[in-house]
Amino acid sequence: MIFRQIVCTFAAMNKYGTILIVDDNTSILTAMQYLLEGTFERIMTLTQPDDILKTMAQEVVDIVLLDMNFTLGVNSGQEGLFWLRAIRKQHPQTPVVLLTAYADISLAVKGLKSGAADFITKPWDNDELVRKLKDVLDMQSEIVTLDEVEKEHIRRTIDRCHGNLTQAAELLGITRQTLYNKIRSLTPSPSPKGEGSR
Repeated sequence: MIFRQIVCTFAAMNKYGTILIVDDNTSILTAMQYLLEGTFERIMTLTQPDDILKTMAQEVVDIVLLDMNFTLGVNSGQEGLFWLRAIRKQHPQTPVVLLTAYADISLAVKGLKSGAADFITKPWDNDELVRKLKDVLDMQSEIVTLDEVEKEHIRRTIDRCHGNLTQAAELLGITRQTLYNKIRSLTPSPSPKGEGSR
């Protein structure tokens, strides 16, 4: 019993956050829910793209899986591109993966140029779909800013030199003053007390 609880806890810890799936076909939404329930902590679905921005304003969404077409008989992908741009404008940090029924490379390229993280064609391969979604989220979490890399490198160098800034600056190949300036620029300065009370 305890072992099962540990396994369940570990499995839950290894799940990704929340996915929002937007498709007008309820059968696809149901199939996606079954497929992704072992991968995501929370699966949200919408049949109408008009509700995307409102939902994302109210909920924390880690990734969006967005269909390209919502109007019956229209297969241009323009609706998907419109909503992709709207999501990217409001939530630039949230990756969007496009879902299209047609293996139209030019449409996929348009989507990628508009900021989509990837695309999946229907009918999809279950393993490939899960792998692509995981890859997109893993890449998101691995992206580190240059400032963060520099800050960590400086911190490690100073630690290695036991706080001796002159020695750390020599190891980094910069002057002590430059190191001091970098430390100041990488460390957020506290706002002066009482500044907002005037």
